[in-house]
Amino acid sequence: MAEQPTVSLSKKGIERWKRGHPWIYAVDVLAKPATIQSGDVVRVTDGRGWFLGQAFYSEKSKIQLRWLSWDDTPVDDGFWKARLASALALRQSRLPDESAYRLVHGEADLLPGLVVDRFGDVLSVQLLVPGMERRKDLIVRLLTELVSPKAIVNRSDSHSRTLEGLPLEKGLLFGTIPEKLAYGEGLVTLEVDVLGGQKTGAFLDQRDNHVLAGQYARGRALDCFSYTGGFALQLALKAEAVTAVEISEAACAQIRANAERNHLKNVDVQCVNAFDFLRDQVDEGHRYDTIVLDPPSFAKNKDAIPAAIRGYKEINLRALHLLNPGGTLITASCTHHVGEQAFEELLDDAAADAKRRVQIVEKRGAGIDHPVLLGLRETRYLKCFVLRVA
Repeated sequence: MAEQPTVSLSKKGIERWKRGHPWIYAVDVLAKPATIQSGDVVRVTDGRGWFLGQAFYSEKSKIQLRWLSWDDTPVDDGFWKARLASALALRQSRLPDESAYRLVHGEADLLPGLVVDRFGDVLSVQLLVPGMERRKDLIVRLLTELVSPKAIVNRSDSHSRTLEGLPLEKGLLFGTIPEKLAYGEGLVTLEVDVLGGQKTGAFLDQRDNHVLAGQYARGRALDCFSYTGGFALQLALKAEAVTAVEISEAACAQIRANAERNHLKNVDVQCVNAFDFLRDQVDEGHRYDTIVLDPPSFAKNKDAIPAAIRGYKEINLRALHLLNPGGTLITASCTHHVGEQAFEELLDDAAADAKRRVQIVEKRGAGIDHPVLLGLRETRYLKCFVLRVA
């Protein structure tokens, strides 16, 4: 067996490691052997050679080390099976009656670069770093043993893989996908396209917030950036009429199909740009009682933060103009570069510009199947505020 590669850290890297942050950047890796390869499990030491732990190594990424263990124990098949079993046990104990949830949430489940979403008997997998890509066959085998799925789909077509020097991949890894795959959220059933849909096929992080929106729904409702109708259909259970706004033709078709599947006849789908739609609705003097804003991430990196804040402020300002007194705005951001405080501040600015007095009724995030790792704010990316125009 080849000797395990060893890398040493700078003083700053050592401090970061000891604080528990699971990422070490390339600038803080001082020394490494010439034979080291992306995806290797490496021993991490300080400048004196004292053992600090083990990590995944990635040559081309700015994040060159991803924490695996503080112990000098084998990172073998048993290691990975125990980590996967622990992630599964959390979901089974907290979501015993759910058929759709995030089974593995990357670093937050101590499985860096691995995302697994479960849709009934089908698993949708993202392998985002070289260490997980090299163990693809092992991960598939272990998931098959632990979960007994009918199919495992590879959705490793995320742009983040290019930052790791990996190609984009998408396809079937195991089994057969049912012709129609659906899952439940509250009283609503949603079809999911695990191969053709966004991300892993659906946005399970908003599952609890979808259901919550239905509890606040009343009167005339608007759902912008609707995707396949996760919010819109919940609103339609109680609202008199729902307008779902989505720019993708394929997603619009899916909203209509999901509405028909759930026998909801009060959903009007508008296949347009949400920014343009909101502006036109304000100009035309429309009013709503319930509005949901769930846009995609507006900032993929720190340089894009100012533009993202302007974008979030614009759509929330227009939504506040559109709400009747006593109306509810459920507004979300999945941009981890815009934290909760910054998001609340831009909402405050939007309310001031709209000359509306606004109450925060609830502050929410992702569901319990998306745990947050202390010390890694990136795993606390989703913000969802429930606001009321006083």
